[in-house]
Amino acid sequence: MTEVTLSGIRKRYGSVEIIPGLDLGIEDGEFVVLVGPSGCGKSTLLRMIAGLESIDDGEMKIAGRRVNALSPRERNIAMVFQNYALYPHMNVRENMAFSLKLAKADKATIDQQIAKASAILGLDPLLDRLPRQLSGGQRQRVAMGRAIVRDPAVFLFDEPLSNLDAKLRVQMRAEIRGLHDRLKATTIYVTHDQIEAMTMADKIVVMRDGRIEQTGRPMDLYSNPANLFVATFLGSPEMNLLAGTRREAGLDLGEDGVVATGTILPSDAPQAITLGLRPHDIRIVPAADAAFSATVALVERTGAETVLTCALPSGHRVCVVGPAQIEVRTGERIGLAFDPSHLRCFDTQTGRALAA
Repeated sequence: MTEVTLSGIRKRYGSVEIIPGLDLGIEDGEFVVLVGPSGCGKSTLLRMIAGLESIDDGEMKIAGRRVNALSPRERNIAMVFQNYALYPHMNVRENMAFSLKLAKADKATIDQQIAKASAILGLDPLLDRLPRQLSGGQRQRVAMGRAIVRDPAVFLFDEPLSNLDAKLRVQMRAEIRGLHDRLKATTIYVTHDQIEAMTMADKIVVMRDGRIEQTGRPMDLYSNPANLFVATFLGSPEMNLLAGTRREAGLDLGEDGVVATGTILPSDAPQAITLGLRPHDIRIVPAADAAFSATVALVERTGAETVLTCALPSGHRVCVVGPAQIEVRTGERIGLAFDPSHLRCFDTQTGRALAA
């Protein structure tokens, strides 16, 4: 059972505390994605798990064993880096075999492990090529193969797809997730791309400033964000936010009108409330059925859908995602409506989510 447990983990660089005490449990065989903006501490945390960065305080266990003082090799982990980290003078076979040779594995074991990894990743035709003769996607497969041959307890991925083009990133996302489903190994994956996090993870860990903002299954975090940061970080386009004041009739949005919130707000809700609504949850309706009246400011057709930027009477902009064939023009007045059950309310002062 390869569980990873972090208890009170801290990391400092001089007087600057990068990770100010963090607790996290990762279950055996789980695919966990650490996601957050640049500088949030996710890569530092991954390098601490790998043993490439020291732990200033707290305890880290892998498979029940305390690993704080162990070297990377002693932790039985394998890491795939953003820049592939392949030896340019070695061919694919030699790159994959290198760690096994350092471990003094016999030739039969090395050949067996390379054959296994090569078959999984479709590398057989490439084994005699040098890295410079490979595409970016092929180099990433070799880096993954080098990790597989070690048969590690934990796989670590540090933004492995950031150097690839958009089409290849989609393909490699599927390949990495398929590899995990096949090997059933505990996997920790770092990215700043929330699409990667949503599509690949069993569990997402959203980080900011070295702290965990929320942890859970992708759709749980998307549907029920714990605070404004998670609400706007996950989802593309991001969640619309409207600030208002709680009244007896509902949430007063000033010039934009009043939204009934009686069934979704707790009785002790604060006066200052921010309303959250996903662009995909807003629909265009006749004026008589509208919750909001808006003017179309921008129309973007992506092929599969149409993204509208609309200006409310107050001037506040909201994003609406509709069907591809919708006929609207810039400057047109439209009505907007939504299912009240899709609304999310937040305490404007603290940012925390409010639930009835």
